[in-house]
Amino acid sequence: MVKHQPLQYYEPQLCLSCLTGIYGCRWKRYQRSHDDTTKWERLWFLILTLSFFLTLVWFYFWWEVRNDYNEINWFLYNRMGYWSDWSIPILVTTAAGFTYITVLLILALCHIAVGQQMNLHWLHKIGLMTTLITTVVTMSSIAQLWDDEWEMVFISLQATAPFLHIGALAAVTALSWLIAGQFARTEKATSQMLMFTAYLAVVVALYLVPLTISSPCIMEKKALGPKPAIIGHRGAPMLAPENTLMSFQKAVEQKTYGVQADVVLSYDGVPFLMHDKTLRRTTNVEEVFPERAYELASMFNWTDLEKLNAGEWFLQNDPFWTAGSLSRSDYLEAANQSVCKLADMLEVIKDNTSLILNFRDLPPAHPYYSTYINITLKTILASGIRQQAVMWLPDAERQLVRQIAPGFQQTSGLKLDAERMREKGIVRLNLRYTKVTNEDVRDYTTANLSVNLYTVNEPWLYSILWCTGVQSVTSDSSHVLRKVPFPIWLMPPDEYRLIWITSDLISFIIIVGVFIFQKWRLGSIRTYNPEQIMLSAAVRRSSRDVKIMKEKLIFSGMNGAGRSKLFAPSYSCHPTVGGEMFFYMGVISHSWDGAAGPPQLPCIACGTWSWLTHPKMVQA
Repeated sequence: MVKHQPLQYYEPQLCLSCLTGIYGCRWKRYQRSHDDTTKWERLWFLILTLSFFLTLVWFYFWWEVRNDYNEINWFLYNRMGYWSDWSIPILVTTAAGFTYITVLLILALCHIAVGQQMNLHWLHKIGLMTTLITTVVTMSSIAQLWDDEWEMVFISLQATAPFLHIGALAAVTALSWLIAGQFARTEKATSQMLMFTAYLAVVVALYLVPLTISSPCIMEKKALGPKPAIIGHRGAPMLAPENTLMSFQKAVEQKTYGVQADVVLSYDGVPFLMHDKTLRRTTNVEEVFPERAYELASMFNWTDLEKLNAGEWFLQNDPFWTAGSLSRSDYLEAANQSVCKLADMLEVIKDNTSLILNFRDLPPAHPYYSTYINITLKTILASGIRQQAVMWLPDAERQLVRQIAPGFQQTSGLKLDAERMREKGIVRLNLRYTKVTNEDVRDYTTANLSVNLYTVNEPWLYSILWCTGVQSVTSDSSHVLRKVPFPIWLMPPDEYRLIWITSDLISFIIIVGVFIFQKWRLGSIRTYNPEQIMLSAAVRRSSRDVKIMKEKLIFSGMNGAGRSKLFAPSYSCHPTVGGEMFFYMGVISHSWDGAAGPPQLPCIACGTWSWLTHPKMVQA
């Protein structure tokens, strides 16, 4: 009795099924194909690649601007009229979109590596376009509303570029396996040249990128200047509600060099501390005076201001995600803070720290519109604080201030050249960190002018400014920066060049080795001929190679009239090692008149005969 076995037996291939299933929802064997990818699918692959790089840039941007999350939230609050923490939702959404695009790209590259036809499922196409459009819209919105924030990307590269270069070099080197495989399989010399040239251009560009990398922390350690002094921004706003007495007490406990405060004059002439134009964000004015919630803070009498709570918003909104870490006593104290007088704050700091004073302009209808400078100066001098400890920021009435308080450090919030600053008697600059370059800091230092930059919260940014030579920074996180004993990284130029050249050499050797190995492994298929492909031969080949062998077999010759020579692929009915099928090609010559039924074919592995009913059988 003849035992019949199926002509083909496929061992389940879990990895391949998951690969094609997740990418194109092709979970079944018969749904997979080794045919060439269509032009439309190649276009989708190009869109996927571009989306990857775009989402990578957006994710990198939003991760690095965490230094300014609170500032961005405040900016959006002024635009929309209500407070919300937009930073975390945007970061989570960005991370999810970037992860999704990255997974799709990896799956697409795996399709190329194993020779599978790419067929992105329509649901993924919708997800891809949604992610792409969302990213473009949010990036454009930030560029229009907060264009200055994009300067952060270039500043951050001074800290991350040397490490990003090594990471990009590792990624491109790893891609050499895929590129070399495609190069070896491609038969057209033109296609090979285009592929090799494009890849070579990317590799050479990466090898030379360090020539464009300039970081102040690539320097000799002995050239590092003193640690920048830390000035508490509105006190210590991560540990207590901003511009409250508790906030300045916390700043003093942290032993900061100074504090920064925003002064407003009440309607009855009392200087108090408030940053915003209105009281809505940092007090409960909407509960106590709902009809006056949108009035300017300067239009309230001090007797009304005393009724407001200035601490509950901090615990409810948790602008820096630090309220939960407060001790029980600090939590209760923060919940009971009130609007702070300038005189009370000066009493706390006068013997310990310096002070940067900023002013909120008064409306013309204010009764003290023309005399608020005199009232504020009188309050400061009456406190007993040293004049040398006061950095006077407002540009209005500087001549009057110099006459009344000649010891104040005149400070400018505008970027001026050194000569003009000396003419105006200004000895210090107070600027946003995106407004100055490393060269500007060096020029001001040479001219014996101090530079204070705000608002610096992240240790990596503090480290970069330290290497640059900045004298002081204003920070919300003084308790964090004061614990930074040294720049996060500091590398001598010779050491950096050694790392750079060594990485390039290792990458080059690996790439050359991969190309040689892939050419040896896959390039010999074009030397095959029908005589070499015997029934007993087992050749482990890709789909494209098998197709070439089929064509050579089919067209290798015909003979005999009334008799047919059959050319058919044959498969082992036994599983193979590693979860892959060995492909057997055989030339079967058999008398067949078309009526006696198809011939039988023996299994290569076990000799069991099966009916030859394979759909790919060709009758010559």
